[in-house]
Order: sequence, then structure tokens, then C-alpha cells
Amino acid sequence: MIGAIADDFTGATDVAVALRRRGIRTVLFFGLPPESAGPPEHDAVVIALKTRTASRADAVAQSTAALGRLRSRGVRQVYVKYCSTFDSTAEGNIGPVLDALAEAMDVPVVAMTPSSPEHGRTQYNGYLFVGDVLLGESHMRHHPLTPMTDSFLPRLLERQSAHRAGVVTLAQVRAGAIGRRLAELRAEGVRYALVDAVDDADLVTAGRALVDAPLVAGAAGLAGGLAAAHARTGREDAPALAPQGAAAVLAGSCSARTLEQVAAMIEAGRPAYRLDVLADQDPESLARDALAWYDTLDAAAGAPLVHASAEPAALRRVQEALGVERSAAIVESAIGRVAQGLVERGVTRVISAGGETSGAVVNALGVPGGVIGAEAARGVPWIHTSSGLALLLKSGNFGEPGLLVKASR
Repeated sequence: MIGAIADDFTGATDVAVALRRRGIRTVLFFGLPPESAGPPEHDAVVIALKTRTASRADAVAQSTAALGRLRSRGVRQVYVKYCSTFDSTAEGNIGPVLDALAEAMDVPVVAMTPSSPEHGRTQYNGYLFVGDVLLGESHMRHHPLTPMTDSFLPRLLERQSAHRAGVVTLAQVRAGAIGRRLAELRAEGVRYALVDAVDDADLVTAGRALVDAPLVAGAAGLAGGLAAAHARTGREDAPALAPQGAAAVLAGSCSARTLEQVAAMIEAGRPAYRLDVLADQDPESLARDALAWYDTLDAAAGAPLVHASAEPAALRRVQEALGVERSAAIVESAIGRVAQGLVERGVTRVISAGGETSGAVVNALGVPGGVIGAEAARGVPWIHTSSGLALLLKSGNFGEPGLLVKASR
């Protein structure tokens, strides 16, 4: 049994679907699962936290509590899921969380990699690439919350951790020498081993080498490699039913891909409403106006879009006027209230774009979790809840430009 702890909600869905793809029955909880919960029969459980930009103390406390809950369920392997762009604040939280969990589990060496080739993330000689450019030269250099200006992963991790970090090179991976290299790093007093991987075959190799490791970390790519090693031959999940009912799209991400997806919704003629936080800083009135607009729509117009996504120049104006944290808090609170109002009005398919946005939606709706279903895009699965609500939680950079249009048909 695998237990995963994810640092945001969309990352949790990404790792959950990486497990499900290999026929591993997976359930997802938003926050700590109830101690006595009896979910459908499953092989893996994923706990979605919201710790990527939390304080170090809060991130460690939440992650440690999640570890305790997983241990009480008898998990044999714990997987710490972080973003494939390794982004967090300068002080953490990848390092502090891993330090705490490794100490709690008495694990001397933790292997990890953010490599996720299907999403254009690869690690070579310890450097992280986004597409064909280094992380520090990619769009992540200008991320509004977690700007990444360094590409060398051991250096990034050592800034956050009390321990040293080293590299398992691509040559060592492909020579089948991962175990030997981990032993060398342990003898040198190195706690963290960043494993090179530039394609899915490298991740499968790493998964086989790490199948018995009690604590592993990384993006969804390595989780898929571990799932391949754990999967039982010939075992497949039953086909997931397509979600039904009225749909609505909520977008708060300002990533380049989400902006393309928002533009595609508008170009497709879908009704669209923009939350203008410069004009109104009250989340309640922002949501009230958006829902009043929704009430005027003709159902024949198709699933609507309510968004706060903005081009970089517009986003800078908002952040300069209101501050990064305050503007983000207003948007998240407003979108959460909109989600509540939409469900009260009969929406049964909620599609959310952005990690922080998705966290706000899930918290506002009080959804405890659900069963992982079919993917609307690679790494973007439908989540089926016991109440009949279906959620699609999309990371800002995930999906093709037409994803929101297609998923909300």
C-alpha cells in the first residue's frame, strides 16, 4: 500500500492519477482522512494538503500529521509529492518537510526527482529543465508566488534543509547502479539523492530500484515509476463513467497555459465573467455579482467561465496596488464563494484551473475526497465524490489549450 502526501490539491490529483494509470485503485482525501473512514477498497491513498506556500512550521505540522494518519492505515511506502518545477519559497517547504518526515521514519537516505517528462520536466546532472531550458531561465523565473532563479537541485534543497544533497547521475541510473550510488551517498553522510531522469524509462528504472524504500519524494513522474513496480500483472481498474450534469469553470491561475485555456473558452463563445479585484476588494460582493450574472444566462450558451486570470502586466498592477498575498486571498475567497453558489444552483461538474484556486474551491465546498476517475487530460483526472459532485482540478500549466472547453461540454 502506498500513501502519498501532496503539497497542493492539483499536485495530489496528478500523483493520484499516476498511480491509477497502472491499475492501482486510488482514493484521494482533501486534508487528513477521518481516522475511522471506510472508503472504497483501495491500494493507495493520497492526502492533499495546502502547504507549498505555508509557513515552515505549518507545513511541517500538517505533513507530520498526515504521516501519522498514513501509518495508522498501515502504508508500507510514503511518497512526498512536490511540484515538478521544485517551486517553494526560499525558506522551504520541500526541505523542512522532508527533514521532519525522514527523522520521524528514521530514514538515512531519501531518493527523489522532480522529473516528469510528460510535462516537459527533466533532470540531468542534478539540473532541472523545463522543456529545453533550465528552470532558472524558464517562465518560473517570474512566478508571482514562488519565483525560481536557480536550476541546480542539490543547491536549492540544501538552502532549505539541514542536510546535504547529492546526485544519482543518468549514467548510474541506466547502468542499474541506483542502489550502489545510494549506499555511497549514505556513507558520505548525504541525506538526499536527486535522481537524474530524462524519459519515462528512466523513471521506471528508478521505481524498480526504490520499490522497497520506506520514504521517496518527487513529482508525479517518479510516482508513476513506483506504481509500475507495485502494480499487479493484468490488474486494471474498471472504466470510469463520464461525469454528468451542469458544468462551470473557475479559473484563478495566471499561468501562460491557463491564459490560453481561458482565451479558448471565450473564443468558443462561452459566457465569461471576470472578477475585477481592483474595482472591488470584498470577496462576498465579488461573488454575489458573479452569481447574479450566472442567474441571467441561457443554458443553451454552454458551461460558463468565472475567472480572475490576468496577463502579466495586468497581474503586476493588481499586485502592486493590493499586494501579492492580499490580492491572492481576495481571489481565492471570492472563487470559493462562487463555487458554493454554483453548486447550490445545481452545478454538478466543477472545473477549477490553478492549484491555489482548486484548494479554495475544495475547502469552500467541504469536499472530503473521492475516487480517482478518468483523465480529461494527462495528469488531470475527474474526482468522483460520494455526494455525486464531480471535480476536475487542473494545475495552472497542465492541459492543452482546449481543455476547459472540452471538459465542460
